[in-house]
Amino acid sequence: MFTPHTTQDEKEMLAAVGVSSVKELLSQIPAELLYPALHLPAALTEQRLTAHMQSLSAKNKPLTSFIGAGMYEHFIPAAVPALSGRGEFLTAYTPYQAEASQGTLQTIYEFQSCICALFQMDVATASHYDGATALAEAVLAAKRITGRAEVIISSLLYPHYKEVLQTYTHHMGVKLVEACPTDAGILDIPALEKQISAATACVVVAQPNFLGYLEQVTAISRLAHEKGALLVAQVNPISLGVVSAPGSYGADFAVAEGQPLGNPISFGGPGLGIMTAKKAYLRQLPGRMVGVAKDKNGKRAFVLTLQAREQHIRREKAASNICSNEALCALNAVIYLTLLGPEGLKEVAELNLERAHQLAARISRVPGFSVNTAAPFFNEFVVTCPVPAAQVIDKLAEEGIAAGYDLGQTCETMKNALLVCATEMRTEEDIAAYTRALEEI
Repeated sequence: MFTPHTTQDEKEMLAAVGVSSVKELLSQIPAELLYPALHLPAALTEQRLTAHMQSLSAKNKPLTSFIGAGMYEHFIPAAVPALSGRGEFLTAYTPYQAEASQGTLQTIYEFQSCICALFQMDVATASHYDGATALAEAVLAAKRITGRAEVIISSLLYPHYKEVLQTYTHHMGVKLVEACPTDAGILDIPALEKQISAATACVVVAQPNFLGYLEQVTAISRLAHEKGALLVAQVNPISLGVVSAPGSYGADFAVAEGQPLGNPISFGGPGLGIMTAKKAYLRQLPGRMVGVAKDKNGKRAFVLTLQAREQHIRREKAASNICSNEALCALNAVIYLTLLGPEGLKEVAELNLERAHQLAARISRVPGFSVNTAAPFFNEFVVTCPVPAAQVIDKLAEEGIAAGYDLGQTCETMKNALLVCATEMRTEEDIAAYTRALEEI
């Protein structure tokens, strides 16, 4: 590892903190955790280290992925990383001297504009850490708006979203109530109607839900609003190329994980939290919003219109103190959406729909395997296997295929259920290989 510090530099730094050696500096750490007790191998030259790392990476076996469950593999045009990797974007930090950062503010403004158009919502924030964070913020906003403490969440919400929501609301006086599904894999509307009451702050629905199925969101929205509750929709942004946007069915808040919009999976992160709302709830949004004004010469200028962050106002008045935005990921998203345009995004969404339905049809013809198609689905669906899903995953991994997500991890009664996803990245050859591997089982 290259380090620019000379021996003299180290002596001066150690003297500044009042110790005589690095060993003394680390004296609070148990000796068995320090060199040479760790028995580390001798250092390699850069050339040998590079060759060693390449030999290790060669052992990795490429997998054709059919895993979704919240993070999705989509094609990313080369222009996305080429543009977002430019120095003025890649090295820019959050605009504390905001109006001096006109380029950064413009990209955020364009991101907000694209998201509002895609979601058919009035306002969008500059982004949040991830989809789960954005959802939790929307729920807390609904609690503040209504003055109610009960939140009904779909049991078919992504499991990690539920966990984040439970953590966020644990000490906030929020009561989380789960709404149960039907055998079709969507919410039970008559049962939900009975659950919503005058104590309900909001109803949280995923569209598509965790199992990939499309909910009856118009009916759910109507039920929530009839009781004075708000509707919080958590959506897949790619699906909005073909599925109704949350603004069209009256969502008060709509959130999403923006990773599918031009951001790689990258072992699960970083994510991009998208948060939108009706104009009436503008001041309940945490974080930042960028707007357009005119400078003293009458020229267009970008400004931080809303700064409801703890760093800008008194902490106790902040909507949230966890609301830094993911500017670089948001930049990837706006470049991706701009490159595709409305028709391009629709084409991508249609390809997702087509590939998933092709795969479902092929799997349903494999003896012992069945596909739940009782409700419409986007690019994910549930496969019931003749053996535990974990065995299917292990078997297909030998064939270079990541078979899907084992639903037994989240529900003990679903140990034979596999959540399978097919995006536009999966070819007809990939689908044929997947079904051949199932036939061997």
